[in-house]
Amino acid sequence: MPQILVDADACPVKDEIYKVAWRYDVPVIVVSNSPIRVPAHPLVSRMVVSDGFDAADDWIVEHVAPCSIIVTADILLADRCLKAGCGAVIAPTGKPFTSASIGNAVAIRAIMADLRAGAIGDGPGGPAPFGKSDRSRFLSVLDETVVRLQR
Repeated sequence: MPQILVDADACPVKDEIYKVAWRYDVPVIVVSNSPIRVPAHPLVSRMVVSDGFDAADDWIVEHVAPCSIIVTADILLADRCLKAGCGAVIAPTGKPFTSASIGNAVAIRAIMADLRAGAIGDGPGGPAPFGKSDRSRFLSVLDETVVRLQR
């Protein structure tokens, strides 16, 4: 049975996750470094980890199962979860991370970090603002992923 593990500290799509989870009766674990409000619902639980570096990431990786769906914007966490054998990793923008795409995503992340650090020129700035189309795409991809993993 699928479960959804959420890297929650900066996740903008928690409400969408809950809607899909309730629709398909899928448990959700919201993982964060500090207490975050979650709905009082039997499918939703909260795991507050220490504020240590990568504590939430480490907890998520330790609890990955073949049918786990991980929601994170953290490319390095996505890489770790895929290597640990999770069912799927989805960014809040709806972009799925796969074994075929993660190497390229890690490389681009490193290049962008160098650019932002000023290694080359003025740097490109940060990611584009999160928008309605991102939220809609995420909802669609999460829905499709849950259905696929429930088969």
